[in-house]
Amino acid sequence: MRTNVTFKSNGMKIAGHMYLPDNYKEGEKRPAIVVGHPCGGVKEQTAGLYAKKLSEKGFITLAFDASYQGESEGDPRYLEDPFARAEDVKSAVTFLETRNEVDEQRIGALGICASGGYVPFAAETDRRIKAIGTVSAVDLGDMVRKGLRNSTVPNLEHLLEESNNARTEEAKGQPPRLEHIVPNTPEEVPKDAPTGVREATDYYRTARAQHPNSQNWILVRSIDRIGEYSAYDHVDMISPHPLLMIAGTNADTRYFSEMAIEKAKEPKELFLIEGATHIGLYDKKEYVDPAVEKLDSFFNQHLR
Repeated sequence: MRTNVTFKSNGMKIAGHMYLPDNYKEGEKRPAIVVGHPCGGVKEQTAGLYAKKLSEKGFITLAFDASYQGESEGDPRYLEDPFARAEDVKSAVTFLETRNEVDEQRIGALGICASGGYVPFAAETDRRIKAIGTVSAVDLGDMVRKGLRNSTVPNLEHLLEESNNARTEEAKGQPPRLEHIVPNTPEEVPKDAPTGVREATDYYRTARAQHPNSQNWILVRSIDRIGEYSAYDHVDMISPHPLLMIAGTNADTRYFSEMAIEKAKEPKELFLIEGATHIGLYDKKEYVDPAVEKLDSFFNQHLR
C-alpha cells in the first residue's frame, strides 16, 4: 500500500513514498518510521526497500527524496547539504505528525549510509524522534576531511579550493560544476579501487539498482558544506532515546558505527551482521533480512 506524498522542507516540495501495512484499518493510529537514503540515492532504491519491508512488519513508513535530489525540489540540482538533509528528516517527522494514520508519540527514524549520519544528527535536537536506527552509517564530513580509514587521505585544501571556485563560477553565470560520485560504469572502476567503490558502482550504475532519478552527480560546491559537518560529535544528546546502529562485519565503513556507539549514551546498541559489506546491506537478501528483523524488534520495543 504505497502512496505518493509531498511535504515542505525549507520551503521546498519534498517527494515521498508512504507505505501503509497491508493489514492497516482505517481509523487506526500506527507507529511510523522516516527512512533516509544514501548520498546520491533516491527513495526508489535501498531506502524504499527498507521502508517496504518495515511496513510489512506493521509500521507506517516514509521514504523520501532529499532536497535537491530525485523528484524533490531544490536548485541547483545535486547539492549535498548535510544541514538541509537533517532539516528534511525533521520536516518528514512533522509531515507524519499531521497524518491521521500516525500516532505522533511513536515516530522513529532510520538512516542508511550518509543518512546514517544525518538521522542521528537530526535526532540530537528533535525530541519527537523516539527511536533511531542506522544501516551502514557514514559520517560524510569525516570522510571528506580524512577519507576512509586505511585509504588515501584526501587533499582537503584542494577540495575546498575547488568548492569555493565553483561558487564563484556560478555567481559569474557559468553552469554549476558537477562530478560523478562513483565511476559512471563498471568498466571505469580502477583495478586497485577499494571494494566499496567497486560495489557502489555495481549497485548504482547497473541494472542491480540503477534508477533514472539517481544520476550519480554531486555539485562540487557541496564540499565546503560537507567539510564543516560532523555527524556524531554530539551523538550523546540522543539519549535517553535509543540508538541502534547496524553494520556489516566486512564493511569498510564499520568503524563509523563503532565510533558513534562509543560516543553515544545508553540506551545504545551496535549490531553486526556477519559477512555483510557496506553495500551488501543495501539489497542482498541474506543481509537485509536479518537487518530488518533486528530493526523490527528494536522499533517494536521502543515505539510500541
